[in-house]
Amino acid sequence: MDRRIAGLALIVASAAGFGSGALFAKGVYGTGVDWVVLMAWRFLIGAAATWAWILASAERRAGVARLARRAIAVGLGLGVLYVGNSGTYYAGLEEVPTSLASLLVFVYPAIVAVLSLRFGRRLEGRRAWTALGLALLGSALTIGGIDAAEFPPLGALLLVAASPVIYAVWIVLQAWLTGERSGRVGHEAGDEGPSANAVAALVNSGAAVTYWAIALASARPAWPAAIPTEAWPGIVGIGFLGTFVAIVGFVAGSRLIGAAQASLISTIEPVWTVTLAALLLGERLTGVQLLGGALILIGVVIAQTAPRPGAAAPMPAPALRIADE
Repeated sequence: MDRRIAGLALIVASAAGFGSGALFAKGVYGTGVDWVVLMAWRFLIGAAATWAWILASAERRAGVARLARRAIAVGLGLGVLYVGNSGTYYAGLEEVPTSLASLLVFVYPAIVAVLSLRFGRRLEGRRAWTALGLALLGSALTIGGIDAAEFPPLGALLLVAASPVIYAVWIVLQAWLTGERSGRVGHEAGDEGPSANAVAALVNSGAAVTYWAIALASARPAWPAAIPTEAWPGIVGIGFLGTFVAIVGFVAGSRLIGAAQASLISTIEPVWTVTLAALLLGERLTGVQLLGGALILIGVVIAQTAPRPGAAAPMPAPALRIADE
């Protein structure tokens, strides 16, 4: 399969997985389980599924076996950083409506695009930047279509608003770890970066250990016997779809097409989330929100129908090389 198409498919699957997470979370919160316990189980299930996926293939096992110690340390560190992103989002989600929360985070493609000007493969050509502008405008319109009476406390909004900043930094760092540099993406970097599966496994493991440490240190009721039976479908759903599928898909997809392009395509996530929230949770879709969703989709189509850029000359490898050895 063409790498561009494969990357697009992986990012779309990832966006659907991430977008489903907020919907699962609302159901779990309704049973009395708080965000720390939910995140502890989310990443434990996600890490277990990722490692099982790796162990099922000799090629994927070999990719993990080649990991350098520095790469392992950085991958686990990315998992700890991901706690900042997921924690602010899901803590705020306890009070913020699903639709609004999912849309507030979508300033991150713009942050990634700016960071990629210096640290990764930038969006190339007017069409790509036009597509990003349309996607961001679409997100803004969709947010504007939410009734002001539904807006939650300022503190919860600020928590959710912090999430995209942390997430953008995480995206650029994981892309760098998997070999992305200015002018090239990870798959063009030979053996300079760990495999996407290995990075996803380390991220999920680092986040799982961190959340379980927080849950146990704060004496939260995190053991299985303390969790209501009706909470488990949502917990398993967010662990598998919202973590394993979402993170493995995003890391693998961005390795193929670049972090900035992957973030742009991910703007389909609020369309997915807002639509499902309307269908499953009764959250209303207005005409303005529908227009915003249409602009997001148009932006993604424009980005994917742009001519492929010519290969740029690669930059020299950095002095500190985080690589498979």
